[in-house]
Amino acid sequence: MDTADHGPGTPAESAPVPLTEPADGTPPVVSDVAELRRACERLAAGTGAFAVDTERASGYRYWPKAYLVQLRREGAGTVLIDPIPLRDELGPLAEVLGSTEWVLHAASQDLPCLDELGLRPPALFDTELAGRLAGYERVALGTLVELLLGYRLEKGHSAADWSKRPLPTAWLDYAALDVELLLPLREKLEAELATQGKLEWARQEFEAVRTSPPAPPRAEPWRRTSGIHKIRTARGLAAVRALWEARDALARKRDRAPSRVLPDSAIINAVLADPRTVADLQALPVFGGRVQRRYTANWLRHLQAARVLPSAELPDPAVGNEGPPPVNRWADKDPDAAARLAAARTALARIAEHHRLPVENLLLPDLLRRTCWRPPEDRSPEGVAEVLREGGARPWQIELTADELSKALRLRV
Repeated sequence: MDTADHGPGTPAESAPVPLTEPADGTPPVVSDVAELRRACERLAAGTGAFAVDTERASGYRYWPKAYLVQLRREGAGTVLIDPIPLRDELGPLAEVLGSTEWVLHAASQDLPCLDELGLRPPALFDTELAGRLAGYERVALGTLVELLLGYRLEKGHSAADWSKRPLPTAWLDYAALDVELLLPLREKLEAELATQGKLEWARQEFEAVRTSPPAPPRAEPWRRTSGIHKIRTARGLAAVRALWEARDALARKRDRAPSRVLPDSAIINAVLADPRTVADLQALPVFGGRVQRRYTANWLRHLQAARVLPSAELPDPAVGNEGPPPVNRWADKDPDAAARLAAARTALARIAEHHRLPVENLLLPDLLRRTCWRPPEDRSPEGVAEVLREGGARPWQIELTADELSKALRLRV
């Protein structure tokens, strides 16, 4: 089969070698200060970049903290660290890791919980982002490892409850394998990006990820309840808000994922059904379960409070729709804006295809929509470039898109 069938820089097809355990065996988990000191000495004696990964308990715990940190460095091997008992003792590790580049896969998922531990990279290489920029259609770690290195990673524990102690051996094997091949994968992807003339683009993207500030908290996070579009009235929205806030308080107190305390679908069903008694509420799906029956009186109390809330305290149904309306309404609301967006999308798709990269990596879709909905007064390439820069676009993105967007923004129906 031709190499082009695999994607850029892909070796010819051959049966991948399955990896079920690390080549050097799975190391014991570092969980006390003395072990951490020895691990830091070993990592400091290694050479080159650090492969870094974390395991969280998303879907199980309220707080998105790291429950395991995996590290690997040439000459040092793999280190697994339990950060929970060492939370206030990680200064020496931060010093070692602060000496050179980190290699992560989908770094934006791991950096926040590492930052919470005081661990921050001085430089970054993101293998997932590199794969996207290199033009690979599928960029999961296992897929890239198989395509570029010829190994098959055994997956299966990514959605596990990593807050569990002790961690099962099979989970630790999986965790160690996640950093086993990150460093050689980085070398392959860097070479591919250099060949395609995209290495500087990648560096700009990596630095943007590394220096990105934490997302500000949403003013009204309850408005993102799945299924909230079914609620048409201010009074109904008040009920959603009441249940969401009650659930959030309980989830925070118990350190449980909110969806495990009460699913979004149950909140919406309760608001739509408008139950008047505990029995009515328990007759609904989820609320009649053995665990939920202990809390139904609490949920009902919040529904009742929303029912008698003064009108002045009801949420505004129009709030929460900041920014452009849904694109399917543009033609009716502003035909010129719809024409601008259609032309811009066509131009960007052409540029992305020419450079063999995803159009969403060429320019953030939200930035494109906002720019087309409310274009700047100065629609020259320079004026558009300034808007894109203020919106967070990187220099390479602006260089590729500003001229074509300038043309699109001048269109009228």
